[in-house]
Amino acid sequence: MSHVSTGGRHEAGARGAHEAGAPSAVSTPLHAYPRRWFALAIIAAAQLMVVLDATVVNVALPHAKADLGISDANQQWVVTAYTLTFGGLLLLGGRIADYWGRKRTFVVGIIGFALASALGGGAWDDTSLFLARGLQGVFGALLAPASLALLSVLFVDPKERARAFGVYGAIAGGGAALGLVLGGVLTEYANWRWCLLVNIPVAVIAIALALPVVPESRAHGNTKYDIPGAILATLGLSLLVYGFTKAGETDAQMQLKYGWTSPVTLGFVGVALVLLALFVVVEARIRNPLLPMRILLQRTRGGAYLASTLIGAGFIGAIFFVSLYFQLVLGYSPIKSGVHSLPVSVGVVTAAGIASALLPRLGPKPIMAFGGVVAAIGMILMTRIGVDTSYATTVLPALLILGFGLGCTFVPLGNIALVGVDEHDAGAASAVVNASQQVGGSLGTALLNTVAITAATAYGRDHLPRTPDPKAMDLLRAESMVHGYVTAFWWGSALLAVAAVVVFVFVRASKRDVPADGAAVHMG
Repeated sequence: MSHVSTGGRHEAGARGAHEAGAPSAVSTPLHAYPRRWFALAIIAAAQLMVVLDATVVNVALPHAKADLGISDANQQWVVTAYTLTFGGLLLLGGRIADYWGRKRTFVVGIIGFALASALGGGAWDDTSLFLARGLQGVFGALLAPASLALLSVLFVDPKERARAFGVYGAIAGGGAALGLVLGGVLTEYANWRWCLLVNIPVAVIAIALALPVVPESRAHGNTKYDIPGAILATLGLSLLVYGFTKAGETDAQMQLKYGWTSPVTLGFVGVALVLLALFVVVEARIRNPLLPMRILLQRTRGGAYLASTLIGAGFIGAIFFVSLYFQLVLGYSPIKSGVHSLPVSVGVVTAAGIASALLPRLGPKPIMAFGGVVAAIGMILMTRIGVDTSYATTVLPALLILGFGLGCTFVPLGNIALVGVDEHDAGAASAVVNASQQVGGSLGTALLNTVAITAATAYGRDHLPRTPDPKAMDLLRAESMVHGYVTAFWWGSALLAVAAVVVFVFVRASKRDVPADGAAVHMG
């Protein structure tokens, strides 16, 4: 097994791992690791599996709902059970990767992810499916930060690192839309359960290749775990999402049972905020914090993480409704729905290539701010949908613009979020990148699902015909759903616009702040 020390990340790349004082089986400089690009391909494939599963079930959701009897209010748990445990445990997963070994954590994450996927593929009711999705998130929280930390260790040359993070950024953004396509193909030609079972062969191949190729690395020094922090963060985020869900819960007559001002909703949200506040207090005082405040409080990194949270909330939360709109309103088949979602990926991949080339010339701030504005415009264009909208003239350009804007944000984010981070905190900082998007996606999905249900319910009640007939009622249901989706898109566009403002105000990094010659630059 190959070992690569991380102790020399802040030194010139010509220094060997032994010089840095970390145990290593070889003294090969990190930037000269001969199989780093092969390792990148393996890491990228595993990361794609994780990213795909955030959306691969979206297309299959109508079929899973009918098969397992999932209600409208609870449908978002198919997505949020995954993204919530993923985002909530990523910080702990990052620390485990740092201390236990990044390669070891990477492999264990893949194995657990495959087993959870097998459970989901054999789900017998909604609870078992939600449980499986939650377990996928748990093991994804080990796999994702280990992946990003391995990249930060393997690629120290600035040009190579830009290309590596370009690949990673394209996967982070494009994978979400690709999941919709894959979900459509599997649902239509096999069964919705294969949206989960397909992970098993991918995991087997990734493990077989990772064991001999991917090098091991770990942090040294203080390696104690912050279990109280992990419990407070995960429980606080879970209750916050649950509170959002309660606000949108409806009864058999499609009337809201609670709403935003009910004691039940406010109670869950209030307790969640208290727990999250306690988490901040604990992290500021404990000697081995799960999330060191030094990672967050640096202005540029903190701004990047906040922007990432807002982007995740706007994008993942809104894309949740695109597949529902295609199938439930326009009547698309699962595969047609997936293929018609592909322009988001096309836009992301195109923008990721351009952003990677421009990053050394322009720096991260203008590219990220521009991307946030463009993504918001794409989301606003999605508000023009109707019950009989033309895909080519309305939806297609909106999705392309949305994807292009997102691609411009992902690549710079992956770079500046790790700039100036000490080697000891590499896994934790990597986890914050993923956690910010996944937590944002969880909260955004729950929030926008509740917003959509509330808007659709109000629209249906206000437009109920005096003498309803079956055709009129079918049309009203379709119009109500569209009204709910449009409302969600408006909220999503607002979140993306705020993300652009956050980048403009807080991110101070320039092209000089991107690591050069393997050195980490500390920004003030």
